[in-house]
Amino acid sequence: MLAPATGEGPRVDLTVQVEVWLERVCTHLGLGVQEPHRGERAAFVAYALAFPRAFQGLLDSYCVHRSGLPNFLAVALALGTLGYHAAGVRLDSGDLLQQAQEVRGVLRATAAQFQVPWLESVLIAVSNNIEEEELARLAQEDSEVDIIGIGTSLVTCPRQPSLGCVYKLVAVGGQPRMKLTEDTEKLTLPGVKAAFRLLSSDGCLLLDLLQLAEEPPPQAGRELKVWPKGAQELMAVRPARVEPLLQLWVQQGQLCEPLPSLAESRTLAQQSLSCLSPAHRWLESPQLCQVALSEQLRALVDRLKAECPA
Repeated sequence: MLAPATGEGPRVDLTVQVEVWLERVCTHLGLGVQEPHRGERAAFVAYALAFPRAFQGLLDSYCVHRSGLPNFLAVALALGTLGYHAAGVRLDSGDLLQQAQEVRGVLRATAAQFQVPWLESVLIAVSNNIEEEELARLAQEDSEVDIIGIGTSLVTCPRQPSLGCVYKLVAVGGQPRMKLTEDTEKLTLPGVKAAFRLLSSDGCLLLDLLQLAEEPPPQAGRELKVWPKGAQELMAVRPARVEPLLQLWVQQGQLCEPLPSLAESRTLAQQSLSCLSPAHRWLESPQLCQVALSEQLRALVDRLKAECPA
């Protein structure tokens, strides 16, 4: 039994109302005598009784078009007669883009047939191991998808499943040290360092700068000479904005200041991504973010290499 959304009027047997609507829906969809799955419908009714203002149906437990969708519509329309609006549907297998477009078409036709305009705009959510290519496909303008649940690929990052980090000694007794090896990728940068992000006037990333901690930080609006990674000569850059990248959080096992909240971390991540150009965010062959060394750090690297006996 479910009371109207306004709280006024008698409680109604929702299951009975759903069965009435199901017959009308099946006739509208031309499903003939094949009945949508009863167990699925019972689950939808139980969900709707528990959350009448947030009812969402998972449509593909059995068959989207012959069971999930008609069962959802019957429950949603029954809720509608009591003043509740269903929150949406979720698709979790198959061609999610095609199914979302087909489901939206049925929602629109059903809304027009039974004169319930809110039904055509209920949210369509999709999930099921979505990675970058599928995400780009589902996010296109005419996809009819409103919510995308990333799931596994969000927490495991298949394209870059781990970040290998190794602590390397960079100074002993205040004297800089570096690892020398024939493998240039394994060379370390000597000395205690600071890192800065240099941004253009429109907020786009110019490059990240590594320098010795003892050096004065770069200044916005002032030109400086840097050594880009792999370059054979200096490059001049004039940042419009400078952001320090290193911050002390833990010292001798103790937090130096409170950790940011989830909302603050999310905002920082979004701000950082907004600094990247479209070329940096390409799925295929993206442009690499440039990292450069200060003149003083590059000179220290060259000096330590020269002092090492052959």
